[in-house]
Amino acid sequence: MKKFFNFTLGLFAGAAVGGALALLLAPESGPELQRRLLNQMDELIEEGREAANARQREMRAQLESFKRGTPVTLSETSKE
Repeated sequence: MKKFFNFTLGLFAGAAVGGALALLLAPESGPELQRRLLNQMDELIEEGREAANARQREMRAQLESFKRGTPVTLSETSKE
């Protein structure tokens, strides 16, 4: 039981020291950091939407090709 207590105490102490250092050494203030992270998240979401739309167009083209009875070819991007 003493080992568990020591581990828990060390865990909380490490978290407190890490949190304090993160606040002191952060390169930007809280609102600036939040704004930057939100912008990056928006960019990633937009990239994901563009990739999904491109894949959807490719899959529709393959479906139409399949319906016509012509061979279906996979593009280089879908092989990854």
